[in-house]
Amino acid sequence: MQTQFTPEQLEDPGTARANEILRSCVHCGFCTATCPTYQVLGDELDSPRGRIYLIKDMLENERVPDAKTVKHIDRCLSCLSCMTTCPSGVHYMHLVDHARAYIEDHYKRPWSDRALRWVLAWILPHPMRFRLALFGAKLARPFARLMPDARLRAMLDMAPKSIPPVSRNDDPQRFTANGPTKMRIALMTGCAQKALNTDINDATIRLLTRMGCEVVVADGAGCCGALTHHMGKVGESHRSAAANIRAWSAEIDGAGLDAIVINTSGCGTTVKDYGHMFRNDPLAEEAASVSARAMDISELLTQLDLPEVDGKGLTIAYHAACSLQHGQQVKSAPKDLLKRAGFIVVEPADSHLCCGSAGTYNLMQPEISGKLKTRKIRTLEAKKPDLIAAGNIGCMMQIGSGTGLPVVHTVELLDWATGGPMPPALSHLDA
Repeated sequence: MQTQFTPEQLEDPGTARANEILRSCVHCGFCTATCPTYQVLGDELDSPRGRIYLIKDMLENERVPDAKTVKHIDRCLSCLSCMTTCPSGVHYMHLVDHARAYIEDHYKRPWSDRALRWVLAWILPHPMRFRLALFGAKLARPFARLMPDARLRAMLDMAPKSIPPVSRNDDPQRFTANGPTKMRIALMTGCAQKALNTDINDATIRLLTRMGCEVVVADGAGCCGALTHHMGKVGESHRSAAANIRAWSAEIDGAGLDAIVINTSGCGTTVKDYGHMFRNDPLAEEAASVSARAMDISELLTQLDLPEVDGKGLTIAYHAACSLQHGQQVKSAPKDLLKRAGFIVVEPADSHLCCGSAGTYNLMQPEISGKLKTRKIRTLEAKKPDLIAAGNIGCMMQIGSGTGLPVVHTVELLDWATGGPMPPALSHLDA
């Protein structure tokens, strides 16, 4: 694709990166075949290729974004399926992130949109605030149908029926390995996950220490910044990311870290991109070091020689989170580990398509998200599984809100198979 940026425009690092990405696009349209929003809406402007045209025009002409452009960019899930499909290696993630930051700086949204985005950015990255909001949503759920805005109804519908107790394992501390120490690991405990499901981090710690890892929850680490980053709120997202970089760098410079393990794949995609996000920042070297050590829990477990055990006789429908299969290109590891742990693993049709969660997408675009959720659940249930497994808390909440099947994190199942407790979501099996 030809571009017409001026030398002055290219002095901005974000614009220069956008120019590189735009020029790598060859208009082939392969991305439209795997874009969930294009499949649902059928509009070229709701495909990666269409959005690329809109972004190019907006950035080249340095124009104030119009409502049409913002609508189509807002409808992007950032599922990154297009990056898996693209034969030219177009790095759509960096392009759409830059476009969102540009929109945030140059476009004044309707007051209701600004209010919703402010509320989400103020609450979701902070576990205690999120917990309080969940309690409020639980009380308000019976009145959801009276809410005038579909997005408010979606927020109430997504709130879990029960809120887990606080886990002290999320506090800064060190967990010693069982037996000789093979690796020293920092575990990212996250933000929303600490309010929605405390069993995931607990299972991760048990499993890693059982496998010979010393596990550290670093003082000062918290939200990865993804939620605000995908809203274009660069200042807020970078503050969260910088806190993590400093916290983990202190561990690297101290006793050292072999890996930084993440069990929420949406966070993992962002942490692995810290090196790019901070490439022109004084923290550039530390950010690159952190990104180089970042691993999904399934990636690490493939290195630790998880024991092969007898199965539980359960069939698992594995849901591949977009941030894991497309954002991080981790595809076979979770399935291989589950099979090694003795489970029967099946995959739904169109497993490359998003479930519609996508961070805060299900709250800001509930109609499109709902259609994607319905289709995903239908394909998962068609496999007649005993349960559904996934590696991302957002997907788990999204799918769990529409199915009667248990939805369990992959690491909880691996922990159970190797000596840990049965995941609470499966307690009915003992009945």
